[in-house]
Amino acid sequence: MDLYEYQARDLFEKYEVPVLAGIIADTPEEAKAAAEKLGGVVVVKAQVKTGGRGKAGGVKVAKNPDEAFEAAQAILGLDIKGHVVKRVMVAAGARIAKEFYFSVLLDRANRSYLSLSSVEGGMEIEELAVERPEALARVEVDPLEGISPEKALEIAKAAKFDDELAPKVADVFVKLFNVYKGEDATLVEVNPLIQSEDGDIIALDGKVSLDENAGFRHPEHEELEDKDAADPLEAKAKQHDLNYVKLDGQVGIIGNGAGLVMSTLDVVAYAGENHGGVKPANFLDIGGGASATVMAAGLDVILGDEQVKSVFVNVFGGITSCVAVAEGIVKALEILGDAATKPLVVRLDGNQVEEGRAILAAANHPLVTLAAGMDEGADKAAELANA
Repeated sequence: MDLYEYQARDLFEKYEVPVLAGIIADTPEEAKAAAEKLGGVVVVKAQVKTGGRGKAGGVKVAKNPDEAFEAAQAILGLDIKGHVVKRVMVAAGARIAKEFYFSVLLDRANRSYLSLSSVEGGMEIEELAVERPEALARVEVDPLEGISPEKALEIAKAAKFDDELAPKVADVFVKLFNVYKGEDATLVEVNPLIQSEDGDIIALDGKVSLDENAGFRHPEHEELEDKDAADPLEAKAKQHDLNYVKLDGQVGIIGNGAGLVMSTLDVVAYAGENHGGVKPANFLDIGGGASATVMAAGLDVILGDEQVKSVFVNVFGGITSCVAVAEGIVKALEILGDAATKPLVVRLDGNQVEEGRAILAAANHPLVTLAAGMDEGADKAAELANA
């Protein structure tokens, strides 16, 4: 789960990371009141979960409350890379002397953590990494040891901070890692991390991504979720504990097991090249169980996607037999009734496959087409979606 900047700021403050005061506002009037409360120069910042806000006009400096009102008026409703701004943060201004960059993230490839840091902050870090990779220090962080004061100093030195600055930023690096570890995050990023004209090190902006797999340890994280901004289909799937990700294609996918579903996406995408370029519409893993309730919930989610033109159910019966899957499909179609309007291609294999196919054949549902194999099923689903 990605957090908004104001939520990241609040987490930073909780872990004693130096930040500036900030007040959220949903209207220009609230932004003006926030500026009056903070006093002095403020910065009105769009709260969207994407980068490039400044270039898109989503960050404006206001010298007084009236300018804060005008800035919020200009920013609220702005479309930034497909994200419509519904809230701004009015933050206290800062006199910036220098800008830096720091992040710690999960390095899946090496099964470790990785810190990225640079004495050059404020710009798109992706551009820096490509154009001047030597300016970005990459230091592996042992998950068991974390970022100790000694490790933080090593990171600062690798990023070419001078002897005066290194101890100051190292102290902040330790606190930022405490956020990363304490909140079970997969990313904590500050860009820019600044040195003010007074010499203080301050986290001026923050990005935090939380690992939802650790949600059971952090019930308070549920309050951070923006349910209004969530995709309604993904929200519905979450209610039923389904592993669902919406994509932009036309063939709905249901499978049991992440590996099988990923393979199904590839096969459908390949088959779609021969049928008008249709693509998979989603990733949906129903897991080891394929009861009527689970299958109905999965179909309900997929059929609720207006882009979906056909559905490919690709199941390998293991512990859950193909009989249970077939009965689940038949019962699910009964439960959905008139809500089931799009053709289903079903491929079953594995435990009790013949019995499962016989159940579907006997049901003779007009929407269901049986496929003998995965390639055949993907091709048929793509053909139906294109039709």
